[in-house]
Amino acid sequence: MALLNPYLTFDGTAREAMEFYAWVLGGDLNVNTFGDFGDPGNEGVMHAQLVTPTGFTLMASDLPPGMSEGHVAGTNISISLSGDEAETLRGYWDGLAEGGTITMPLERQMWGDEFGMLNDRFGIAWVVNIAGGEQG
Repeated sequence: MALLNPYLTFDGTAREAMEFYAWVLGGDLNVNTFGDFGDPGNEGVMHAQLVTPTGFTLMASDLPPGMSEGHVAGTNISISLSGDEAETLRGYWDGLAEGGTITMPLERQMWGDEFGMLNDRFGIAWVVNIAGGEQG
């Protein structure tokens, strides 16, 4: 199954924001830092996911080191497509990339999944994560 979720980006306040959303919405919050994935000492949030009792899923991260220039709070949302249907998700990626700008190629990441980011031809930010990173 492919899922569509909002993905917020923060400049150093992702943990605080997601803990607040967990307090407001309830649910289970899982937070991983950049340090968890090979950047020792970097406690910035690489990925956070809140799954609420009503079935909402909200994801977030802090900007990677060196990428905060030009960040404007409130314009910090991406749409996330994720799941294990690799062919379907790659098709979405290819379609969204047409006429758009790839900001991070769709490729295997250190956590084992395929992941990529792009801005479509209308300027909307998308992230795609294919579970398990099966190469096609």
